[in-house]
Amino acid sequence: MARLLGPVLCGALLGLVRLPAPGAAVEVQVPAEPLSAPAGQTAELTCSYRTSVTDSFALEWSFVQPGKPFSASLPILYFTNGHLYPTGSKAKRASLLQNPPTGGVATLKLTDVSPSDTGTYLCQVNNPPDFYTNGMGLINFTVLVPPSSPSCSQTGQISVGGSAILRCSSSEGAPRPVYNWVRLGSSPTPSPGSVVQDEVTGQLILSNLSLASSGTYRCVATNQMGSAACELSFSVTDPSQGRVAGAVIGVLLGVLFLSIAVFCLIRFQKERRKRPKETYRGSDLREDAIAPGISEQTPVRADSNSGLLEKPLSASTMKTTKSQLPVAV
Repeated sequence: MARLLGPVLCGALLGLVRLPAPGAAVEVQVPAEPLSAPAGQTAELTCSYRTSVTDSFALEWSFVQPGKPFSASLPILYFTNGHLYPTGSKAKRASLLQNPPTGGVATLKLTDVSPSDTGTYLCQVNNPPDFYTNGMGLINFTVLVPPSSPSCSQTGQISVGGSAILRCSSSEGAPRPVYNWVRLGSSPTPSPGSVVQDEVTGQLILSNLSLASSGTYRCVATNQMGSAACELSFSVTDPSQGRVAGAVIGVLLGVLFLSIAVFCLIRFQKERRKRPKETYRGSDLREDAIAPGISEQTPVRADSNSGLLEKPLSASTMKTTKSQLPVAV
């Protein structure tokens, strides 16, 4: 009898004290591979889940910019209490393909995507009492943009025997473009080891330069959306030729200056010879001229023998004296 009462009592006790059954786990599934879409197009990010949907079911899509932690996520839309609430900067372009998203799929639709939409998208499902997983899926999404026209530049010692670096870079392009330098024309092929190219950074390193290294170089930036190019004229100089050219120019300038000086001297001499000699005309006024009506005053000189002052005869005196002399007939 006692053996029969034991199992009955245990069963009754277990019936009175029931342990709660563990809640079902929320399972969220998203694409494992990164997704992408061209700029200006519509993107669809699929998120599926498995849980027993109740009145407490809630779904949220959010966005994390590249390089930032998940704690800095920005909300895109909510679904709770049977209503959808778009929010944030993407509210006008974001929607759900399934509304209400209670059938196990909640695909996010983004229209007119732009480079600012590149980042990580979080699909999170919350359905109490299913708390045994985080109920979240992550999708890496990239907006595809063709490369913009790259910029070409050069640095270094661009002379014979020197080294130079050619740089090429596009400000836009997703995924990141790869760069390839080519030399235009039928110039001689540079020696091995004198050219090193980096397709990621867009650098072309030229070493042991020679005059044959001169030419036109083109850089092409390429990704899956397209390509763009820029060109650079590269000229290598020879210092020795520069010194010779400088000496020749100096000699030519010296000859030029000397020729100008000789020309000016010859011209001056010709003008001097052509200049007429100085003559005095009746109308000219001389400094030693005597005014009309005034007789010329002759200097008085002393006679050392007689001690008298002797005055030279004037023209009138000489004329009178001459008339008083006897005339022989």
